[in-house]
This record gives sequence, C-alpha cells and structure tokens, in this order.
Amino acid sequence: MPTYVTLSHFTEQGIKSIKDTVKRSEAFKKAAKEAGITVKEILWTHGEHDLVTVVEGPEEAVAALGLGVAKLGNITSQTLRAFTAAEMEKILTKVS
Repeated sequence: MPTYVTLSHFTEQGIKSIKDTVKRSEAFKKAAKEAGITVKEILWTHGEHDLVTVVEGPEEAVAALGLGVAKLGNITSQTLRAFTAAEMEKILTKVS
C-alpha cells in the first residue's frame, strides 16, 4: 500500500480553535479508516510545519481525504509520496 507524508500548517481558523486539534485528529482518523486508509502517525511539531501525518492507502482515497480536510479550513498542507526501503530497492533496479 502506498505511503504518504503530509506536512501541514495551521490556518488562522485552525489556530483560533487550537484546543480542538486533538479532537479533529480523531475525526480525521475515523474518516481515514472509513476510506480504507491507515493512519500510521500524527505528530504535532515545532518549526516550519505544525503537523506531520503519515498514512497508507490507495492514491485516490488519500487525495480525496486530503481535499476533504482542506475544505474544513483548519490547515493547509503538502502531501508527499514516500517509499519504504523495499520499494526503493525495486525502483533502483530500473535505474540505468
């Protein structure tokens, strides 16, 4: 199953309701599960990004979930396709 890492920033709206961030993460996990996505980790961070999320799931389901979260207006995000060592080994066999 493909892995995705999402780097997120709180919007002004998200900061105003920051006390609900853990509650929102639980709602995210529930929506992800219903979409066939496994949430591996949600981390709140200091620095350039406010949240780092790691999920596994089908590409279209992950894209739809991301759009649904964006529509809520609490965060903006960038999603990156990530590869395990085994996946990278397979990719490297195709490098000439």
